[in-house]
Amino acid sequence: MYLLGLALGAYATLVGAVYLGQRRIMYPAPRIVSKPAVDDAALESIAVPGSPPTFGLHFKAGSGAPTVLHFHGNGEQLADLIALGRAVRARGLGFFAMEYPGYGLAAGSPSEAANYLAAEAALSHLREQHGIATDDVVLQGQSLGTGIAIEMAHRGYGRRLVLISPYTSMVAMGKLTLPIFPNEWLVHDRYLNAEKAPEVTQPALVIHGTDDEVIPAHMGQRIAELLPNARWLSVAGGRHNDLFVIQGQKLLDTICTFARAAE
Repeated sequence: MYLLGLALGAYATLVGAVYLGQRRIMYPAPRIVSKPAVDDAALESIAVPGSPPTFGLHFKAGSGAPTVLHFHGNGEQLADLIALGRAVRARGLGFFAMEYPGYGLAAGSPSEAANYLAAEAALSHLREQHGIATDDVVLQGQSLGTGIAIEMAHRGYGRRLVLISPYTSMVAMGKLTLPIFPNEWLVHDRYLNAEKAPEVTQPALVIHGTDDEVIPAHMGQRIAELLPNARWLSVAGGRHNDLFVIQGQKLLDTICTFARAAE
């Protein structure tokens, strides 16, 4: 009984530590802050109601072309997205990457609610500062960012949706990575993508690597099945962070062709 009590006490302590520290696990913002150094794009401040401002990296669209609003992965910041922005802009589209609170140059703390608030502020910024209407925006999320893209689409924003390596929910991810914990009660930021997907009617492109070691491909395929109007693209041999390395120009062409259909 003594050993059992020790084991239960250790488990409870561990659960408590994960509960209190889960946002540090979910949002491992890069420790070294890098300011995007570009002369072909603008670093723009975004006013967020009731919160510190965040930032956006903006490659302006060609005449009449849509703008891709990109929500990045949990270990990235705006400076990491320069090459992607340039590649999208080289294909004639606009590209606007939004920073999460507490990431890069942005003050504050990331959370599901804070990220959604910043995302809506970015959409308002595009509309009010650049005249880019909702129907001229293609929502794009990668990894963590797919949860924000799906939520914005669920709220009626964006004409099209691109999801790169999406997950069904953070609760499901918790069960996958920390199966001994009571994730249904433990997870604060739930990002219930699979629950929202059936109500997201925008045309969608869902991309996932078959060998993704972080978010299993079956999660992405499930999201594609649940979305009413989705195309599924499986990248053979693709892992979590090398899809653009494996398919390079071909994958970029596919995404931008899909996005241009919003014109």
